[in-house]
Amino acid sequence: MQQYDFLVEKNFTESYLRYRDAPIAIREAKCLEQMYPDIFEDIKAGDKFAGRIKMSLIGFSPEPGGLGYYCNTPAIRRLLEENEYTDAFRAEMEDMIAFWEKEKTQVKVRNAFPPEIAKALPSDNWGKEPLAAAPLYRMAGSYLDYGKLLDNGIEGLEKTVAKRKEAAKAQGEETELFEAMEMALQLLSRCCMYYYRQALGMAEAQEDAEKKAEWEEISGALKNVASQKPQTLREAMQLMWLYALISGTINYGRMDVLFGDYLAKDLEEQRLTMEQGQELFNGLWQLIADRRTTWNGRVILGGRGRKFERRTLSNIELMSAKADRGYKNEKNADRAALLAIEASRVIKEAEPQLTLRFYEGMDSRLMEKALETIGEGRTYPMLYNDDVNIPAVSNAFRISTEEAEDYVPFGCGEYVINHKSFGSPNGVINLLKVLEITLHNGMDGMTGKEAGIRTGYFSEFKSFDELWEAYTKQVQYFIDALAVQEELEYRVMGETAPCLYLSMLYDDCIERGKAIFSGGIKYLGGTVETYGNVNAADSLTAIKETVYDKKLLTPAQLLAALDADFEGYEKEKHLLESVPKYGNDDSKADDMAVKVHEHICNTVRAQIEKVKLHSYLVVIINNSANTTMGQLTAASADGRKKGLHMANANNPWSGNDKKGLTALLNSLVKLRPDFHAGAVQNMKFSPELFRDGGAVVKSVLKTYFDNGGTQAMISVVNRNDLEQAMIHPEKYSNLFVRVGGFSARFVELEKAVQREIVSRTLY
Repeated sequence: MQQYDFLVEKNFTESYLRYRDAPIAIREAKCLEQMYPDIFEDIKAGDKFAGRIKMSLIGFSPEPGGLGYYCNTPAIRRLLEENEYTDAFRAEMEDMIAFWEKEKTQVKVRNAFPPEIAKALPSDNWGKEPLAAAPLYRMAGSYLDYGKLLDNGIEGLEKTVAKRKEAAKAQGEETELFEAMEMALQLLSRCCMYYYRQALGMAEAQEDAEKKAEWEEISGALKNVASQKPQTLREAMQLMWLYALISGTINYGRMDVLFGDYLAKDLEEQRLTMEQGQELFNGLWQLIADRRTTWNGRVILGGRGRKFERRTLSNIELMSAKADRGYKNEKNADRAALLAIEASRVIKEAEPQLTLRFYEGMDSRLMEKALETIGEGRTYPMLYNDDVNIPAVSNAFRISTEEAEDYVPFGCGEYVINHKSFGSPNGVINLLKVLEITLHNGMDGMTGKEAGIRTGYFSEFKSFDELWEAYTKQVQYFIDALAVQEELEYRVMGETAPCLYLSMLYDDCIERGKAIFSGGIKYLGGTVETYGNVNAADSLTAIKETVYDKKLLTPAQLLAALDADFEGYEKEKHLLESVPKYGNDDSKADDMAVKVHEHICNTVRAQIEKVKLHSYLVVIINNSANTTMGQLTAASADGRKKGLHMANANNPWSGNDKKGLTALLNSLVKLRPDFHAGAVQNMKFSPELFRDGGAVVKSVLKTYFDNGGTQAMISVVNRNDLEQAMIHPEKYSNLFVRVGGFSARFVELEKAVQREIVSRTLY
């Protein structure tokens, strides 16, 4: 294997130093020129499109690789250890590392923390340290207006930017942002031509006529989109894909709207058959899967608000349609959506994370196709109920219903508004750890070290209300810090780089003449991921009943049992476990879950009165952090032992839902959806139930959604297969499961995560 030469990293660093004092937009454009097309990988045999990427170890990106300007120091040092380099080269690389460890954007964010925020958030290492709250560093969840890109093409966007630059110049405004955007678009065009030459060379080298024609189609599309707007489905997909890669975007938007009219036009003009259209979708799906972004790669289908935005309708359709921005062009979108669902059925990969938004009156074929695909063992599409979610998003984000119709989930289930808002989750809070700290008067129950604020000794609380008040003060302490950290991260990012490719395809940025995080975006919001919600609620229910209501335990007895991890306290553990638990349609347990839910949602949402964000909202998702953080959380009053996983998002803790599926779903809908930015509901069904009781499953799901269910993420899997996969992983490589808000190959998950998934109730 050839020794890694670090050429991109060295050139990138040299360019950064050369333009260090230049306007930040020019610096970003010049640095990007040192990454692309060098980090693009060759087209592989069988690819339908050009575009594979391997992020450099030092570079710039909103999220892949790191936050803004990044340096992957562990990976660099690992390569230096594993390969033979001269002492002089090693010294040069260490100097480069030392430079970036002071200059990378993440460090600048952390260095900007005021002392009180640094105290509340003392570490970033939430995966290995027992923390109640911690910052995250990323600009996640961007959804670009690819329709704007496809309508204009690279050349059309250049004209738009040039026109705005001239207006700025005439008004005496700065023009560096627009100059840098022009440079970025020219770089994108050069990347298209880079791949064009590669594909053309492959075509010329082919002796097989069919393969030669395929390479010629790929090369022709690349050449066309380098200089003009796309005319065909292949060209539209190719341009969208390359822009996504170079921009650092890892979610892809409402693809049925984006590509439906191109598909219809190609079919009408006989450039494509439906089978060939399916092959193109399959090819794009494979590239998304091979990018392996783990819990991103969202593709959205269906839903309200799919408006006529392309001008490529067939002549027949144009004669019968009102060609304005308000025309609902769902027929073409539905046809594309069916191909997309089929692509997820046949391409057996963990990505893209296909998402179907549905509503009463939508084409029933989409839901039928979705359930058929899920029933075959695919975990896609995820199902989102527009009839509930649109009003909820409108209220939570404080926007109009029309704007809320363009909500899009990303990552593990968070919502943003398509190319209008940004709401990267840049903080996490473990509510069960917060309760643990409360019970220990500000100290961590596992380490005995100071971890929060002093709110009083558990033994001195005379009532549950006093305990609740202490808990809410701890929550407030951490949320105050996380909100300030969120605002700081956006500010530092805006001061560091304009994120040119994002800014060009986000509403209002070009018009305002401001970059996305510097006043360009319409709605700049924040979110905080919450974990341990259900375990905290069940623990509070148990404490209320056993300590305060029935006085079966004293605070000292309960605390002693928890601190001993229930060793020698088996009776106390059984007593705590016997208290009603969330997920059984039991008012005692569910009311406490609602209380915890409403408190955290309202506390977070109220932060916008203090920080300069349009919204700040909870996301109740999961990306296996319930297991990771659970390993660092002490025993809890719900009967859970130290180090065990916590409940997955809004779902009951493993096996606690004992009253059946209907009771579980009744509990889920009690948690209001209209003041947070997304929550995850995972459900695990047996293949037998889906195969033999399909009508029952449909009926239960319909009732759940009619009663206010927001979404469902469904795994159809056999428990025995999961258990056998842990023993013989080589035999179960295509076994997929819902982890939290994302899917994964079961055998690729850590053992602790596998055990958590096996422990979930199977219906």
